[in-house]
Amino acid sequence: MLNPCFQVNLDVAGRDCLVIGGNAEAADKTRRLLDARARVRLVSPTITDPLRSWRDAGRLHHEERTFAAADLDGVFLVVNAVASDLRLTAEVFSLASARGLLINSFDNPEHSNFGMVALVAAGHLRLAISTSNASPSLAGRLRRDLESIFDEEFVEYVGLLARVRERLRDEEPDRERRWQMLRSL
Repeated sequence: MLNPCFQVNLDVAGRDCLVIGGNAEAADKTRRLLDARARVRLVSPTITDPLRSWRDAGRLHHEERTFAAADLDGVFLVVNAVASDLRLTAEVFSLASARGLLINSFDNPEHSNFGMVALVAAGHLRLAISTSNASPSLAGRLRRDLESIFDEEFVEYVGLLARVRERLRDEEPDRERRWQMLRSL
């Protein structure tokens, strides 16, 4: 039976996160971690051009080698993007689980304790789409369809709402009145 999981947003800003692998999937997950202001450590003998450019710009730390158990020291979250090596996947999952770490193994929910959703990101808006691993390709299709709806005009609107909310926090002490004003927008 598929697990629908418990949906949350996870604050990784300023936290050490480990990405294992240097493929396109590792680049996608690394981009998402960098966007969330995580400190990314990447372990892989080879890396894609996007990963190389982020490394060269100082946005991530890259160890040019295979995974070692010590790579888990001090990390908050682990993403294993090496789906082709089931022995490595089982080892990383076992070691990370023993330490109580959050781990996602790409395309392997049995060796993960959190799932990566299809993400629609438009300014401050984040929509997470999951099919509980029933059909990741459907989740991706829905993500692409929704991305066309949330254009630059929508991004500006959400930005305006954020600025108004911040201003109202400073200027309107009554919480109920503040809530009503924000809902009217």
